[in-house]
Amino acid sequence: MATIFSICLLFTLYYITFSTFYSTVSGIFCEEINEGIAIKRVEKRSHLHFYFHDVISGKKPSAVKIAGPPNSSAYGFGATMMMDDALTEGPEISSKLVGRAQGMYALAAQEDVSLLMVMNLAFAEGTYNGSSISVVGRNPVFDDVREMPIVGGSGVFRFGRGYALAHTIWFDYNTGDATVEYNVYVSHY
Repeated sequence: MATIFSICLLFTLYYITFSTFYSTVSGIFCEEINEGIAIKRVEKRSHLHFYFHDVISGKKPSAVKIAGPPNSSAYGFGATMMMDDALTEGPEISSKLVGRAQGMYALAAQEDVSLLMVMNLAFAEGTYNGSSISVVGRNPVFDDVREMPIVGGSGVFRFGRGYALAHTIWFDYNTGDATVEYNVYVSHY
């Protein structure tokens, strides 16, 4: 009887040890966080106002064509631009730099001039230094005011969501250079 009991005890200990080892090795894909230990966060809303400078011309452009159909202008359907545009406090490109718009945009419409914008607004000033906001959306550039969704963020803007309003204040039809006023409304923790 003692032998059967010993065997059952050893089997149970082996099973518990193996199960613990197995679950530790395999990891956890999804884990619920107990509210008692979760960090309580307060949602905040921020309004940011700045100017975006897209410079295609000159010796040091901030946006360059990286793809598109052959023999087309930078504004032809399919043209894709990579950008690292200055974000400034005022409308002049020489005003205080507050960050950079880094990403790409592509002419995604055949019937009008609408861009697919995929960009990070990377801030380098004040409270927002090192934080970014991710914007992905449609930008019909000749509309007076365009709305694009905020799909995320990092740093101060972690779990960011909201919208960005863009309004072109200057556009050079010869070079394609533009200055765009942005009002960004973002909810974050």
